[in-house]
Amino acid sequence: MNNLALVLSGIGIGLMVGLSGSGSAIGLVIGGSATVGSIKKRPESFGSCLILSGLPATQGLYGFVGYILYSTLLVQEISLFHSIIVLAAGLALGLVAMISAIQQGKVCAAGISAIGSGNDVFGNTMILAVFPEFYAILALVVCILMRFTVIQGI
Repeated sequence: MNNLALVLSGIGIGLMVGLSGSGSAIGLVIGGSATVGSIKKRPESFGSCLILSGLPATQGLYGFVGYILYSTLLVQEISLFHSIIVLAAGLALGLVAMISAIQQGKVCAAGISAIGSGNDVFGNTMILAVFPEFYAILALVVCILMRFTVIQGI
């Protein structure tokens, strides 16, 4: 087995999980911090705030889905060319999911703060939070499509 190909593939898969998970963690802290501030003013808003603060967790799940899809390739003979595709897929999904989760956390935090101030913006915030999420979903779809390129070449 080509060791360089294996290393590059492993780095790609690691970036997929590591960056997306890190972004989700940061987004969750942003939303969670806003929730703590909001429930000080309006304790009854905890349920709505909890839902909004948890939304950035999904991008970390997308990285994990990518890991599941690509990890089977690490036990096969993979060419250097195809390992670079795995690296690119990992970098693409990892970066998009990371940035998306952080930005989604900011959108959710703004809505959570507004809820804490007595505004009924839960539904509007959910709609706005979907926009950054959409790009993480697109990155996952591209990652899935790139996997088919690798499988066809093996």
